[in-house]
Amino acid sequence: MGADSQSRAPPVARRCLVSGRVQGVYFRASAQQRARAAGIAGHARNLADGRVEVLACGEERQVLEFIDWLWIGPSAAKVTEVIVEIIEILPTHLPPDFRTA
Repeated sequence: MGADSQSRAPPVARRCLVSGRVQGVYFRASAQQRARAAGIAGHARNLADGRVEVLACGEERQVLEFIDWLWIGPSAAKVTEVIVEIIEILPTHLPPDFRTA
């Protein structure tokens, strides 16, 4: 068990811009629930242009699975696009949890 914790890959960070019917459909709160359950830190916030910006930081596998979920979202959402940008972030600068704004 100790060897596994020492060999863990550094956390990854992805900035995602989610388009479609994603505001006013419980998207941010649903993303927060999913992210916290997966141990992902970051945020989800509405943008003025109707998109939702999501920052996801954590273990790569969990982050990629979370991004897959962003394409689905809550039942009332209709996602048409998810643009993913790789963000370089130091482990000391990771957000402490996942928040909505």
